[in-house]
Amino acid sequence: MLYRLIIIDQPVRFSDLQRAVHPITQKELTRQLRQFESRMLVTREVFAEVPPRVEYQITELGKSLRPTLDSLAQWMRENGEHLEA
Repeated sequence: MLYRLIIIDQPVRFSDLQRAVHPITQKELTRQLRQFESRMLVTREVFAEVPPRVEYQITELGKSLRPTLDSLAQWMRENGEHLEA
């Protein structure tokens, strides 16, 4: 989820993020996003609209995780077939 926000590097609506990281539940996605927000890795903006619109965006601190996540993604590309059960 963080990696997706880093790659996109622009505000993402909650519903679009949920589709992108499917099959996560709405409750779990909300829980994780709140944790990331409390750790200042993402920002959350609520728009007073009907229906309500919420957007999330990666922060500079969150972007600093990119080299680590890039290396993890590369490792998964190289070794992922060994992990599937």
